[in-house]
Amino acid sequence: MAGKKVRKQTRSDKEAYIMILPAYLIFTIFILVPIGMVLFYSLTDFNMYQIPAFLGLKNYSKLFHDSEFLASVGNTLLYTAVTLTIQLVLGLLLAVLLYRESRAVPFFRTALYMPNIMSMVCVSMVWLWLYNPNFGLLNSFLKLIGIPAQQWLINPNQAMLCIIIIGIWKNCGYSMVIFLGGLTGIPQSLYEAAELDGAGAIHKFLYITWPMLYPTTFFLLVTGIVNSFAVFEQVNIMTNGGPLNRTTTIVHQIYRRGFLEFKMGYASAMAVLLLVFSLIVTMMVFKFGNKGQDVDVS
Repeated sequence: MAGKKVRKQTRSDKEAYIMILPAYLIFTIFILVPIGMVLFYSLTDFNMYQIPAFLGLKNYSKLFHDSEFLASVGNTLLYTAVTLTIQLVLGLLLAVLLYRESRAVPFFRTALYMPNIMSMVCVSMVWLWLYNPNFGLLNSFLKLIGIPAQQWLINPNQAMLCIIIIGIWKNCGYSMVIFLGGLTGIPQSLYEAAELDGAGAIHKFLYITWPMLYPTTFFLLVTGIVNSFAVFEQVNIMTNGGPLNRTTTIVHQIYRRGFLEFKMGYASAMAVLLLVFSLIVTMMVFKFGNKGQDVDVS
């Protein structure tokens, strides 16, 4: 009898492994193998048409003396810090304002979320027209109020700001939706108890809403950092990294070095740095992701 149970269990295990085998194959072929290839090529001078020669850590050493790459790191950090901060603040504010019963609320929620589901290529083309120095809508509006037309994407002091505005506009609705989901999980009994103690709207937000939204905020912070470090489409379409490398980013540098200059080994070294950062952020998610969720609301 026991042997029959063991055979049955073994057969069930085999069936389970067969069921999950396609997922493991896809993960191995399209994720693990490319990662291994990038790690290998980052140690070579691979240029796509010659047999690569082993260089060791020379590509990584060169990165720290590459002014364009260092500029891209600074630009990426600036974009991430400004975009993510404003995006989270606006998303939370909009979520609190639209967390109510009204006929107009669904319309505003939908309108604010629509940019997020649009392709970044389409968004970039639209904003490229808005920023046009000759017939763009923004400069047309400035002329109406007596302000000279601006060279939005050509001025080194304005180009990165223009890219940041696009990022905020596109992703703000996503933050709003996630915060709305977090708000639905806050028990109304907490607000009722606070009202009995005489707490106002500001106190309820500071001592109930904001602390209870910590896990949601942390999730948006982590995913936002990862997404911001991958910014590429709007930079490549609108400015191509200019003017004066004021808008070039890490991913844009990877694209330029790898697919335009054919320095795949050097570009792979840049990609490895992004991979390391992603691993660090992922470990942070596993370590701190549940923080603030074990709240007793009984």
